[in-house]
Amino acid sequence: MTAMVWRWMAALFLAGTLAGCGSMATRQAPPAVQVHTTSEPALETARLAVLDTLPAWSFQGRVAISKGRNGGNGRIDWQQQGEAYQVGLAAPVTRQSWQLSGGGGQPVRLDGLEGGPRSGTDAGQLLLQATGWDIPVEQLAAWVRGMPASGAIAPAYQGYDIEGLPRVLEQGGWRIDYLDWYPPVEGRPALPRRIEAVNGDAKVRLIVDEWSMGGP
Repeated sequence: MTAMVWRWMAALFLAGTLAGCGSMATRQAPPAVQVHTTSEPALETARLAVLDTLPAWSFQGRVAISKGRNGGNGRIDWQQQGEAYQVGLAAPVTRQSWQLSGGGGQPVRLDGLEGGPRSGTDAGQLLLQATGWDIPVEQLAAWVRGMPASGAIAPAYQGYDIEGLPRVLEQGGWRIDYLDWYPPVEGRPALPRRIEAVNGDAKVRLIVDEWSMGGP
């Protein structure tokens, strides 16, 4: 990662830190995990069945990303249509932003970087090379909805809370803690409100402000 790229990304998030998201960087560590069962409850089986019928979805929220000493905060807008995604991050104060798109047979493209867009075949690697941040983009599309990512790497561990909802998931070297949930409403199943994903010194903390399920 070049110093020029990092300075630009630092300006994007650090100079534009949101008042609502700034507290994420200093939030105390979550309390000790309370796992009540490691077998998938019937409620969770039913929730996943509903999610499988909703391939189009989106959310808006706030994210705090760090890797070692590098990190920052911003707004996140995630649009998903089947396997295709568009992920936008922005700092409203500075009006700077970047957008990652790909999936569904399309190449991965990262727009908004100084020097022009970058493209590749792996979204996570593209972000890591361009910004120094480790974000599991392909897996996060599943994890953010409270479900394991599909693929060759099976979950190493899954635990559920007293309500029968996911509490902790370990997959592909990442540990995902589900710290808060939105209750089901109007046919929409329960969905995560606050998530923390950690892999070594890489951490992604997410607060979802709004979920939308179904097509436009």
